[in-house]
Amino acid sequence: MVYKLWGIKLEFGTKVTYRKGFSLIIGNKGEVKIGDKVFFNNYCSLNALESITIGKGTIFGENVKVYDHNHCYKDKTRLIKEQGYTSAPIHIGEHCWIGSNTIILKGVTIGNNVVVGANCVIYKDVPSDCIVINKQNLVIKNQTL
Repeated sequence: MVYKLWGIKLEFGTKVTYRKGFSLIIGNKGEVKIGDKVFFNNYCSLNALESITIGKGTIFGENVKVYDHNHCYKDKTRLIKEQGYTSAPIHIGEHCWIGSNTIILKGVTIGNNVVVGANCVIYKDVPSDCIVINKQNLVIKNQTL
């Protein structure tokens, strides 16, 4: 488990559990609020410069990444790592299931009772009581030798 905290606000509800490799990084004036009975599976990561809120009873599959910020990159005369960040709060509702290998990006609100399938990139709001899937075609060909 990794914690990196700089003058921040952190609230953990009761019975929050996390498995191997959980990472929580909060910088600047960041704030993280985690509700009661939230579960993080192996290698989940929360990265906050502004605000991440997670409602009670939400569960995370393995390797879920949550970022409330992104690098600035428009000034071609400066290195990207020197241009700072843009940020926007993330809110994840109550009783959600966030599938393995999902990435949640800045400014997103996910409603209550949402299921996010594995391998999704969530870059816009998701209303309550919805299922999100990464629609892709799986092509299986019979190969004769």
